[in-house]
Amino acid sequence: MKLRSMKVFCDVVTRRSFSRAASDNQITQSATSQIITQLEKRLGVKLLDRSKRPFIVTDEGRHYFEGCHRLVRQIEELESSIRHLSDATEDTIRVASIYSVGLSTMRQFVHKFHEYNPNIHVQLEYHHPQKVYELVTTGHAHLGLLSYAESTKSIAAIAWRAEPMVIVFSNEHPLAHHQELSLQALNGLEMVAFNRDLRISQEIHSVLTAHKVHPNVVMEFDNIETLKRAIEINTGFSILPKAHVHRELTSGSLCTADIIGPTLIRPVGIIHRDNIPLGADIENFIEMLIDDENILSEQHPTNHLASASAMEMTSPSYQIYQTVTVLYWQTGKNDATIRIPRETRLIRPSI
Repeated sequence: MKLRSMKVFCDVVTRRSFSRAASDNQITQSATSQIITQLEKRLGVKLLDRSKRPFIVTDEGRHYFEGCHRLVRQIEELESSIRHLSDATEDTIRVASIYSVGLSTMRQFVHKFHEYNPNIHVQLEYHHPQKVYELVTTGHAHLGLLSYAESTKSIAAIAWRAEPMVIVFSNEHPLAHHQELSLQALNGLEMVAFNRDLRISQEIHSVLTAHKVHPNVVMEFDNIETLKRAIEINTGFSILPKAHVHRELTSGSLCTADIIGPTLIRPVGIIHRDNIPLGADIENFIEMLIDDENILSEQHPTNHLASASAMEMTSPSYQIYQTVTVLYWQTGKNDATIRIPRETRLIRPSI
């Protein structure tokens, strides 16, 4: 009871909101308020000054928060380590990944890993970057795969892939036939961009601004697949990792131009909990991820605008729901469990 109350209090202070803390702990806002009131009665001090809007954490509240935060974190780390011991028996590796790592690419890798480790089950979950960090930090995922991975006090980051970025157009775009372009050629053009709260969007914007390039951003999305669908209908250009437009280059729905001047790279890394043993199976999984260039480094066509014959090739179908695009595939043997967040609707395309 006391531990739960301390966690709720920490969440109220961290989130600066009773309602958000209530949602995080799956209780009502009224229950959250009562928990804080009971803590204050038991301690005989005011932890929060609720007469002001927004509330203010008192000196006693700050001191109590610091102690509670340490205790709650220690308990979470203890529970996480116990889960890791249990997982060693269950032979399950839980991986949280951003969408743009690639559903088909990861499925190929998991299939190969399963060939060498038939008794190990790999469970893949696809989330937004912040959720990936959260799942790894709390021990609900052994590994996280995401771009611009950074180490923290509790997270260790391993460099994995360096993905060169290119300018991407519809084949109907006026600049589609250029094999290389300067960034200045993009000034004032309509652009389909990543959501501005994503790190990749901030990095691209920083480079463009440094070169005095100011495109007209007409649409923003939170994942590469939806961006590509928007580019295909000639909504505007974008700047994407070349590895993720291989299929569209082959089918002829998109074309690319190399960037003259600055080299734009999207780094992709692997994160895991620091100072907690990973186990031999997880270490083998990481080692295979890093070493297996044949699976994870796609071969790209040398031509930037696909030929007419290439355009006749069929490619997997996509369906878009809100801002998330999911590729559906048929498989005979299920080597991996793919989990899609509840707010994402998985639609099987007509074939």
